[in-house]
Amino acid sequence: MPNLQSSIKDVRRTKGRTLRNQAKMSRIETAMRAVRGAESAAAAATALKEASTLLDRAAHSNLLHWRTVARQKSRLAALIHKKYPTKK
Repeated sequence: MPNLQSSIKDVRRTKGRTLRNQAKMSRIETAMRAVRGAESAAAAATALKEASTLLDRAAHSNLLHWRTVARQKSRLAALIHKKYPTKK
């Protein structure tokens, strides 16, 4: 248990940050799940756009590393292209 006033405040601040980060990560994971479970190419594209936006925001706020975000976006896009190939 912290004794100093600043340490007590740090604990309070950490709890708030943890809750906020958990909510953001939950939203990102749900969006990624929506991309993987999309029923059509149009739905997948819309879900990918939403997931990409959330991932970019997470990278901007240092919730996730930017390379992690790039890798996840790339894998989601590759999955969509494999699942719904475009006609040439």
